[in-house]
Amino acid sequence: MSGSVDLSIIIVAWNARELVLDCMASIQAAALEISYEVIVVDNGSTDGGAAAVRRQFPEVQAIGLPRNIGFAAGNNQGLLKMNGRHAVLLNSDTIVMPGGLERCVRYLDENPHVGVVGPQLLNPDRTKQNCIHNSPTLISEIVSQSLLRRLLPRRYPSKRVDYREPVEVEAVLGACLFVRWEVIQEVGPLGEDYFFFLEDTDWCHMIRARGWKVVHIPDAYVIHLSGESSKKKLPLRTRIEYYRSRYTFFRRNRGALAYWALLAIVLGKVLLGSLLGGRRAAEYRKLLAWHWQGRPASAGLGSVCEER
Repeated sequence: MSGSVDLSIIIVAWNARELVLDCMASIQAAALEISYEVIVVDNGSTDGGAAAVRRQFPEVQAIGLPRNIGFAAGNNQGLLKMNGRHAVLLNSDTIVMPGGLERCVRYLDENPHVGVVGPQLLNPDRTKQNCIHNSPTLISEIVSQSLLRRLLPRRYPSKRVDYREPVEVEAVLGACLFVRWEVIQEVGPLGEDYFFFLEDTDWCHMIRARGWKVVHIPDAYVIHLSGESSKKKLPLRTRIEYYRSRYTFFRRNRGALAYWALLAIVLGKVLLGSLLGGRRAAEYRKLLAWHWQGRPASAGLGSVCEER
């Protein structure tokens, strides 16, 4: 049974040695006022990250995997080793700020009906990032998220609103997601049929379906450094991976009719883009070919797992 420390901090890394070391240094500098352990899961890196962690932070449990098994499966390896009453999935490209992790642990302790919490993520210049998610629906596939957040801010909460109190939401970003041990035992781990994208949203969706609440904590802060590296380096593979994750989410949670409706919506958008997409038409044609080929997993991020 877990519970020998207050918090298990789980960091999954793939060729992110310096980011991990900086994140670890920020945890030490924050001088946490709770008991904690750190579990670093190295997802088949080739940069010597796991060895560097063991050398510079010998108290940390570093798990070296032989290959990249994805964000969800990597975190699950860390969850298997946790000894905390709560766990936090923490991206390697984050910087912990004093008081932020403690605030989230304290909220979980004071609200036993809450299963998951997430802090407010900040850019390096301290501006807010969007760190609240809604579970995908056919409406959100047709209407842009930014428009929905403007028109229906209570239904689609976002960084546009300055929340003064914790607010119940559908999902929080997996870059810094706190979950209590009892929830993991009841609901199970992250879905490993997601390689990257939407595994956090799916997990929150399952947790809420069991009656637990998911809450955003606006006065707890963690800096999130990048956020779009895979989009910049591998734009086509990233889009394919996100489509794969959306199809997986609908198949798991929305039923066959909604799944096929989603497929029709996406194919319509891709076909239109291939005809009228201008400079991006070639990319849309590649996406159309990927669908025609049966949507092979090998065309996505595959062995590449950038920090979100």
